[in-house]
Amino acid sequence: MHNIETLNKFLKDELSATETYQQALDKLQEDAGLGESQDLMPIYEDHKEAVSSLQALIIRLGGTPCEDSGAWGTWAKIVQGGANLLGKEAALKSLQEGEKSGAEAYEEALQDTELSLDIISLIETTLLPAQQAHILSLDRLLGAEID
Repeated sequence: MHNIETLNKFLKDELSATETYQQALDKLQEDAGLGESQDLMPIYEDHKEAVSSLQALIIRLGGTPCEDSGAWGTWAKIVQGGANLLGKEAALKSLQEGEKSGAEAYEEALQDTELSLDIISLIETTLLPAQQAHILSLDRLLGAEID
């Protein structure tokens, strides 16, 4: 039960991430043509893959995957609201904050001695490395933005 709850928490975060990146991509395409959206697209795709991996593991463990990010979808609120008004740099920073928060959640989960090896393996081989790569990509985009 604990494993499935943990996975569903991660699934909500990943669903929230996909919604937020979708909004950011739509906004960037409206504002600036395709420049940054090409940089963000691989991150969006990674989050979609994470959703699929988490859903598959939850089902394999006999659980029911949650279907939405919940009302709290933190990233979505940040990006939808303030960041869109404040512009591209603010949007990228809020995406990066979301990525850092996700990476921390995965790192904390690795300390959880009750998690099954399946989950630990998914975090170590796929989910956490992806979050870390996203943070670096956003660092590069922010660096380009500031120069």
